[in-house]
Amino acid sequence: MNLSNVEMIRVWAAATGLFLVALYFGAMTVGVVPSPTIAMLATAIAGFEIFFFGQDQWLKRRGKHG
Repeated sequence: MNLSNVEMIRVWAAATGLFLVALYFGAMTVGVVPSPTIAMLATAIAGFEIFFFGQDQWLKRRGKHG
């Protein structure tokens, strides 16, 4: 499976985001108060992924209609 550079960035971003979410909830499960930075990083990565998903959808539709 050959992925482009942009697709590899998206895979790494998704993996990092999932790791941060697991770390956040893992810390809460143990009883430790997690750092707000972890939540902000996970949110920023999710926003990055949502933006790229929307951009991909827009480019796909634009190609079909124009």
